[in-house]
Amino acid sequence: MSTYPLIHHHHDLLVVGAGGAGLRASVAASSKSLSVACLSKAPPTRSHTVAAQGGINAALGNRVADDWRWHMYDTIRGSDWLGDQDAIALLCERAPEAIVELESMGMPFTRDENGHIYQRAYGGQSTDYGKGGPAYRACAVADRTGHSLLHTLYGQALRQKVKFFVEYVALDLLLDEEGICRGLLAWRLETGELHLFQAHATIIATGGFGQAYASTTASTICTGDGGGMALRAGLALQDMEFIQFHPTGLYGAGILITEGARGEGALLKNTLGERFMERYAPNSMELASRDVISRAMMQEIMAGRGAGAKKDHLLLDLTHLEPNIIDSKLPQIADIARTFGRIDIHKKPIPVLPTVHYTMGGIPTNKYGEVIKSCGARNTSAGSPSIVAPDPAQSLHDSQDLIPGLYAVGEAACASVHGANRLGCNALLELVVFGKNAGEQAAGAIKHGAAHKSLSPELLEQLLARFDELRRPRGGIRPNVIRKQLQQVMHSHAGIFRERALLEEGRKKLHELWELMRHDLHIADRSLLWNNDLLDALETDNLLRQATVAMASAAARTESRGAHFREDFPARDDAHWLKHSLGSVDDEGNVRLASRPVRLTAEEPQTGTAISFAPEERAY
Repeated sequence: MSTYPLIHHHHDLLVVGAGGAGLRASVAASSKSLSVACLSKAPPTRSHTVAAQGGINAALGNRVADDWRWHMYDTIRGSDWLGDQDAIALLCERAPEAIVELESMGMPFTRDENGHIYQRAYGGQSTDYGKGGPAYRACAVADRTGHSLLHTLYGQALRQKVKFFVEYVALDLLLDEEGICRGLLAWRLETGELHLFQAHATIIATGGFGQAYASTTASTICTGDGGGMALRAGLALQDMEFIQFHPTGLYGAGILITEGARGEGALLKNTLGERFMERYAPNSMELASRDVISRAMMQEIMAGRGAGAKKDHLLLDLTHLEPNIIDSKLPQIADIARTFGRIDIHKKPIPVLPTVHYTMGGIPTNKYGEVIKSCGARNTSAGSPSIVAPDPAQSLHDSQDLIPGLYAVGEAACASVHGANRLGCNALLELVVFGKNAGEQAAGAIKHGAAHKSLSPELLEQLLARFDELRRPRGGIRPNVIRKQLQQVMHSHAGIFRERALLEEGRKKLHELWELMRHDLHIADRSLLWNNDLLDALETDNLLRQATVAMASAAARTESRGAHFREDFPARDDAHWLKHSLGSVDDEGNVRLASRPVRLTAEEPQTGTAISFAPEERAY
């Protein structure tokens, strides 16, 4: 330990991640007069929330009559009935209030001709419990909604005197012998120092692990740092097999072309000029759910109807739209297409291809953001998850089911409001609703002025030894080489279409990468100042652990549901698989799988009246 002198920090609350979820949690907690520290490996306004384009859902009814229960139904249907309905009910019921709060904070929503917040249509959303027309539910700031949200919340966090620690890399959680989270260990890139952050509560808001794939809309910072820390602490992650592909990534670059373009009227076409979605989702067409459209696009390509010389992509056509719609509602898309594709979208269609966009799985939590420890699941060997029957007497809020002092929100968490597939514009909504929930819940649990418990030397020695071991490997392969191999394995073996032999081969290839990480890793730079090799190794470790759980969970789930499509098991199987998967991994890459039941009932938050939607055929 003497090799690494530690700089100590003490705060009431520590938030890890300065994206939308972390900032909203910080604002909520700091408004309760707590000492809040927000740690981020990137400047807050460069967090991945800035990339969100299309909008944030809320049943405001500014354009057509709407109801939060219809929003709830659409979210459950979009999740392919794997979403927990109590969490979804809270999300949708609080959505209008969340929009009003953002507006009062200064978020400059685009306005309609009546001065109301502008709302556009989005995929998988309709009125009257799926029987009516499109639900114009996505509140937008042109096509820069995430950018605006992030800057708005950052301004509020500064106003509330949140203390930011920028360009700090979270290394490992401090879980003491009682199983209580006391904070975490972090590495400051600028100085090379190690910092020990002790807090009465810690909120993980580090985003998803999209960088596990070769083609993704996720920025380079999306390496699942929170999920990696949770797995190293011995916790299980939930529903990791569900990886969402966005239908319209810019061909050749993978840059996101917002679903809002289709909400404004853009059409998907094949090389014959056909609106091919008529074959796959005749009612919703281009506004079907993302998983349905992504599979349809790949089927068109496999049938030889792809565009271009290689027939390996499709076309998003906006040329029929009025120029003022493009210029006022989709200016960023026009700029992206012009900059990265040399295309004027007023005159030519955009070449597009599905690309990894969102990870539905993550650290399991309840609707208050509290991390769930066991959920009553029984661990079994990989490939044979146990079936755990629902226990009406079991409360997920009982202290024995939770990790005291630990919370998670945003894409790092699994509440589960997205289930097997996320609806567009529910991501930003989740950030603000559950970010606020977690901040307030943590604030309510903290005893003001309480002393921080001393940490055992053994715990600190263990964490420092892991960091030192990863810093001083003696092999010959650089971490970026291993990461690229990992990305290719995930892209080719855990993509849109999956089957047993492919997944099992993927598991073997990932095991080979574990061997490389353990025995043949090489880090050329031995310093601690801005050591990009070491940072790459830390991030690759996080990605490999989560990819391993995702691949094993996908191999175990012998059905098709939402974004997880098994060609050898093409039907949804509610009799055996209406349950969440849980997966943990040890330091040798061995996976243990378990399960817990989906919560299929909810109460209306205001009245307490029971509300639920039984599983039914999912069609668009």
